[in-house]
Amino acid sequence: MAALEYVVSEHIATITLNRPERMNTISREMLDELCVVLTRANEDADVRVIVLTGTGRAFCAGLDLNEAASGTGIGTGGSFAATLDLRNTPPTVLHAIDKPVICALNGSAAGYGMDLALGCDIRIMAQEAKLAAAFVKRGIVPESGGTWFLPRMIGWAKASEIIFTGRTLSAAECLAEGLANTVVPAGQVQAEARRMAAEIAANAPLAVTSAKRMMRMGLEETFQTHVQHVYLQLLPLFASQDFQEGIRSFLEKRPAQFTGS
Repeated sequence: MAALEYVVSEHIATITLNRPERMNTISREMLDELCVVLTRANEDADVRVIVLTGTGRAFCAGLDLNEAASGTGIGTGGSFAATLDLRNTPPTVLHAIDKPVICALNGSAAGYGMDLALGCDIRIMAQEAKLAAAFVKRGIVPESGGTWFLPRMIGWAKASEIIFTGRTLSAAECLAEGLANTVVPAGQVQAEARRMAAEIAANAPLAVTSAKRMMRMGLEETFQTHVQHVYLQLLPLFASQDFQEGIRSFLEKRPAQFTGS
């Protein structure tokens, strides 16, 4: 049984963490595999949206601490620091890709799993799912983006409270804080993720990826710089077949059929 599954259907790439007996904890090998499939989905012209999810009762319980305790996992061994390439780790790759990513939290996410979920663009949570910022309780910091994402998402004070206490947030709390887009019964998570992914995939893919790229760049830019970059993004979109199709479909009062060209 593969620890990571990758399937493409109807312009949607679904990446599934598949170690339910280990609550989908991430092994060292899975880190490399996750980077590979995320990059593959981003480069595949047929893929317009990515859904990241898990099997079993957890989305991802973090890094595999059993491996770490045995001296074979992530964060162990003297060679780790010397060989680590942060340009090719899942959080960095996830942040850099232009395709929209929906995290379908079939269950709880802790530690690394929480950072992984926060790195996605949209989060759909099962009612019973939780986000556990347990890093300081394990003697570490949010090592995969949490200290960058949380202050930007919910403000400095609330992020400080969650990170410094190592607090666990219920799905209802995540929804209230804006960390979850939607909370649904556990059996409906995949269907809701698929529904939203299909809604996104029906739009012009060049425009969607450009919008995500502009939003990401805007996090670090002044307004004046940003509007210049937006204008430069508009020029090739105006020349695209999808722009013409968008205009035609509006005038003809019919759903657009975008091709990504």
